[in-house]
Amino acid sequence: MNKEYKNYINKNHTFDKKTMFGIFCLVTVIAGIFGFVYEFIFYYFNSGMQTFYWRGGNFLPWINIYAIGSIMIYFLTYKHRKNPWKVFLIALITCGILEYIAGLGMYIIGDGFRCWDYNTEILSFGNIHGFVCLRSVLFFGLSGLLLMYVIIPFCFYLAKKINKKLFLTLGIILCSIILLDEIYNLLIARIFSLPRASDIYSSIGFNYMKFK
Repeated sequence: MNKEYKNYINKNHTFDKKTMFGIFCLVTVIAGIFGFVYEFIFYYFNSGMQTFYWRGGNFLPWINIYAIGSIMIYFLTYKHRKNPWKVFLIALITCGILEYIAGLGMYIIGDGFRCWDYNTEILSFGNIHGFVCLRSVLFFGLSGLLLMYVIIPFCFYLAKKINKKLFLTLGIILCSIILLDEIYNLLIARIFSLPRASDIYSSIGFNYMKFK
């Protein structure tokens, strides 16, 4: 494993397009789940350790913006992986911009709707219009390091050690399940007025954040 890791740092990968697609599928799943766990824990402390909140709008524990950010970080930092500081700063800046644009976009399109509001949260020093703050971008920078020096090497390792067909099948199935969940709650349930994850989970006692 140590040799594999050194090769990851010092040599460019030689995966074919199908294998890279499987890797991205796996990274998408891992990053989205990682984001959910982070927010699940953070908002517990934000509530004064009184309440756990189910974050995101899906049935499964997955948040899309973290998955999007992980793919952006990979493409922007892979060639800089020998320099952790560059990876940290690029991830910090890139995801900070992504978070601000996503938050502002939802606010404008959704007529004041917010999925997060740093004006009302703890550890929100330096927040800009409630859409981005110092704590969030520092977390994104650290997450970028975790992604590029732990998660990506692990996915590369699996891609090399597992049968190619099995690896692709595993990655595609997991990613497809997540994306179908996302598509249902984001589009299908809205179009056909079907119950969404938030409706069902709230009815059985799960707590959701109340947004303005």
